Amino acid sequence: MKPYLIGITGGIGSGKSTVSQIISHLGYKVYNSDIRANEIINNNISVKEKLIESFGPDIYEGSTLNKEYVSKLIFNNESAKIKINSVVHPEVILDFKNWVKRNNKEKNLFKESALLFESGSYKELDKVIYIDCDKKIRVERVIKRDPHRTKNEIEKIIKNQITSEQAIKVTDYVLVNDQKELLLPNLVKLLEGISIDLNN
Repeated sequence: MKPYLIGITGGIGSGKSTVSQIISHLGYKVYNSDIRANEIINNNISVKEKLIESFGPDIYEGSTLNKEYVSKLIFNNESAKIKINSVVHPEVILDFKNWVKRNNKEKNLFKESALLFESGSYKELDKVIYIDCDKKIRVERVIKRDPHRTKNEIEKIIKNQITSEQAIKVTDYVLVNDQKELLLPNLVKLLEGISIDLNN
């Protein structure tokens, strides 16, 4: 029997990584799409060549992606963003499939991704958890985490992402992470509910 695939998603600053880390500490295996995408961008020769060919050598700083350069590049340039995604996303999809094969003895596998709904990859998963949080808190979190980003830039990213209202309509489970309630007990309860749902 193949593992159940469960997605973890939410807007920038919602706390996806925190939720993923807790799930990982609870003993589950979690595939982090952003981390793997960065590793692929920095280590996959074919991806590097394609990105340099499209955007020039400044897209890399030494052997690693120049994030500040990319941030400015895609800020007001949708076609640049689409081009980068068209190079990186197929490699991440293949990498995830290979990861699932390597971990096929697990009962449940989790995939954290900021773009589960936008990319359509949620359709390949059995269930999706959406991390919901108030926009003001999210902006504050990202400013603390990413000092190179301006408030205007963060708000633009939020505007380009699926809204909470849209996401809640297509997700299976909603976990609120707004600092008003303890996250851990709510997450444990949610995981128990998912386990019951998948085994029925």
